[in-house]
Amino acid sequence: MKGISFNTWVYSSFPVWVPSYPLDEVISRLSSFGYDAIEIGCASPHAWPDYLSGDRRQEVLKLLKQKNLKVSAMLPAPGGGPGMNVSSPLAEEREFTINHYKKIVQLAHEWECPTVIYVAGWVVHGTSQKDAWNYSLEGLGEMAKFSEELGITLVVEPTPADSNLIETADDALLLSEQTGASNVKVMFDTFHALYRNEVPSDYIYRMADQLHHVHISDNDRLPPGQGRGDFDAVIKALKNIKYDGYLSMEVGFHTRQSEPDWYAKTSIEFLKSKLQDERKIVRL
Repeated sequence: MKGISFNTWVYSSFPVWVPSYPLDEVISRLSSFGYDAIEIGCASPHAWPDYLSGDRRQEVLKLLKQKNLKVSAMLPAPGGGPGMNVSSPLAEEREFTINHYKKIVQLAHEWECPTVIYVAGWVVHGTSQKDAWNYSLEGLGEMAKFSEELGITLVVEPTPADSNLIETADDALLLSEQTGASNVKVMFDTFHALYRNEVPSDYIYRMADQLHHVHISDNDRLPPGQGRGDFDAVIKALKNIKYDGYLSMEVGFHTRQSEPDWYAKTSIEFLKSKLQDERKIVRL
């Protein structure tokens, strides 16, 4: 595996109000906690592309290198607000979303990030599931062509707790396959699998060689080990399929009661301990 990463949502003001820190501060804190990488949410105050000048982008890249942090992935701020639904019945909204993703892909390229997460949108009342799916597929195909030129992989994420279009491992695999693009893969979040009362390790075996990125979270967006998730089985499954991507913590951002540093430190302490235990078993 490439290492352990942490998603920045809990240090930002998306999607609910939580303690909000500048990106520079977040980079410094995560580095001090021992993370290998950072997963950057593309919302304000961290990385809304339109708010980042060329000089600011270079400042962030310089700091990342100083702190020895890679950028594991970048992801859009989906849902609500100004509208970021690639499956929308509104052509204007679909076009805006596609262009926004292209800006994120460009930013990922500048920050030497190999992966952008694709949230496929949601079905609006009055639009058929089939039409919404086809809108999303068309948008993803356009994004894939743009991303391929910059060496970026797009990963389709099932998000049943947040949307109603791509809900399962099979949904993500099918949408990815239908693009016909070699730089479109899949990912999953253990939180979403647990939300569906499914087994996260089953997702790993189902996605297998198409699995490019993983979000780690216990139920209720708790740090791993604080809920009911079986992370021994998750780590074993990842090793069995020879997964070589990042494990990225996406925790704590769902409530104003979050204390970000606790989530970050508790998550990495647990996962490092589990990975060390697994290495001991392999040596035996």
